[in-house]
Amino acid sequence: MLAELKGLNEECGIFGVWGHPDSAQLTYYGLHSLQHRGQEGTGIVVSDGQKLKGIKGEGLVSEIFTADVIAELEGTSAIGHVRYATAGGGGYENVQPLLFHSQSGSLALAHNGNLVNVNSLKHQLEAQGSIFQTSSDTEVLAHLMKRSGYAEHKDRAKNALSMLKGAYAYLILTETELMVALDPHGLRPLSLGCLGDAYVVASETCAFDVVGAEYIRDIMPGELLIINENGLTSERFAMSSTKAICTMEYVYFSRPDSDIQGINVHTARKNMGKRMAIEAPIEADVVTGVPDSSISAAIGYAEASGIPYEMGLIKNRYVGRTFIQPSQSLREQGVKLKLSAVRGVVEGKRVVMVDDSIVRGTTSRRIVTLLKEAGATEVHVVITSPPIKNPCFYGIDTSTKEELIASDKSVEEIRQLIGADSLTFISVDGMVKAIGQQEGAGTNGYCLGCFTGNYPTEIYPDTLQYYYQKG
Repeated sequence: MLAELKGLNEECGIFGVWGHPDSAQLTYYGLHSLQHRGQEGTGIVVSDGQKLKGIKGEGLVSEIFTADVIAELEGTSAIGHVRYATAGGGGYENVQPLLFHSQSGSLALAHNGNLVNVNSLKHQLEAQGSIFQTSSDTEVLAHLMKRSGYAEHKDRAKNALSMLKGAYAYLILTETELMVALDPHGLRPLSLGCLGDAYVVASETCAFDVVGAEYIRDIMPGELLIINENGLTSERFAMSSTKAICTMEYVYFSRPDSDIQGINVHTARKNMGKRMAIEAPIEADVVTGVPDSSISAAIGYAEASGIPYEMGLIKNRYVGRTFIQPSQSLREQGVKLKLSAVRGVVEGKRVVMVDDSIVRGTTSRRIVTLLKEAGATEVHVVITSPPIKNPCFYGIDTSTKEELIASDKSVEEIRQLIGADSLTFISVDGMVKAIGQQEGAGTNGYCLGCFTGNYPTEIYPDTLQYYYQKG
C-alpha cells in the first residue's frame, strides 16, 4: 500500500472464508499458498457471528500461526493477509487485516493494491476529525465507511469504494457478512471459489487447490460481492472501466499453477519464452532460467529454439525473493545468498539466461557474474518483460523512477552494466500476445504503465512528486 507517499509500496495476498467451521485453519493454508506475495507480516481475523477476533504479527505465516494460535481463532468466517513492507513502511500496526471496533459493531479489512488518491482523502478525513492509527492507505476505507451515513454495511462500502482511486482488492469482514470488492479496472487478481456450502475468496486460484475448493469465477471490476447467510449478492459500486490487469502478475508475481482471468500463468510464461526465441534468436549451447519465476519461460525458449534446457542455476530455498526485500543493501546480499551456478552445466558453454525482469540491475549483474565465474564462456540475457522505465503506482515495489535502470539507460548501456554478452527484452506486443490476448485486441485489457508510461487511472500530483523525485 501507499502511506503518506513515503515508500510503503506493497504486493500482498488476501484470502477469505465464509461459512466453514474450520475457517481459521483454511485461511492459514490459503495464506501459506500465497506466501510468495509477501513475507514480512501476516494476520487472520475470524467471526463467530457475534464478534471479531484477530491475531497478526511480523513474520511468515508458519511462524505467526502455530497450532495453539490457530486454536484460539474460533469462527465460521475469516479473512487473512500476507504482506511485505518497503523501507519506512513496516511495523506491527501496518500488518493486516486491520481490525476496528465501535459501538455499532466491528469491521476488519484486508487489502491488496495501492490507492493513488490517499493523501487527498486523508487530508479530507483529518479535517473532519479522523485520527489514523496506521500509515497504511487501507485504513482510509474504514474511515470513509464510518462517515458515509448509510445504515447498511453494503451501502457504506459502496459509497466509500466509489471515492477510491487506484488498484484495490478488498476483503471486508463484519460479524454477519463478508464483502469482496475489486477496483473498476480489475488491476489486481481476485477470485471466488466454493468448498461444499462454504465460499472462499483468494488473490490467486492456487489457494483454492491447496484448501480443496472449486473455482467459480473471477470477481468483476467495480463489483461488490456480499456473502452472508442468504448466499451471494452481487452489486456495483462503479461502472466497469476498461480492464487493465497488471501484466507483472503473469510475468513475475503469481504462482505458475494459478489461473488469472482464465489464463494459466505457467502457460503464459512458457509462451513468453517461445516468443523470445523468435525475437531474440541466439547461437548457444544451453538455456537456463533464473528460479523460480523464469523456469517456465526458459523451458519455452528451449523448446522453440532447439537449444537444450539445463538447470544452470540453483536456488537456496531458505532465502526469500530479493525483489521484495525492503532495502537495496538487503537485495544485494540476498542475491549472493539465494543463487548458485552449476559449474558442471555451464562450464565452457555459451549460456542463454532467461529472466523475467530487470528493475535495478543488481540481481542481473550478480547472476551474470555467477555464471561466468562458474566457467560460462558467454552469457546472453533474455528478459520476458519490456524495460521497466516508469514507477508502478498500483502496489508493486518499483520504487522511484531514478532507481529504475531502464528509465535513463539504453539496452546497450544496461548490457554493459550487467556484464552480459547480449541483452534482449521482449516487445510489449510480444508479451501481450504471449499472455493470451485475443487476436485484434491490441494491448487492451492489461496495465502496461511501468513499460509505456500510459496508466489506466489518473495519477495525483503528490503521487507523481514522490515517484519522480530526484535523488
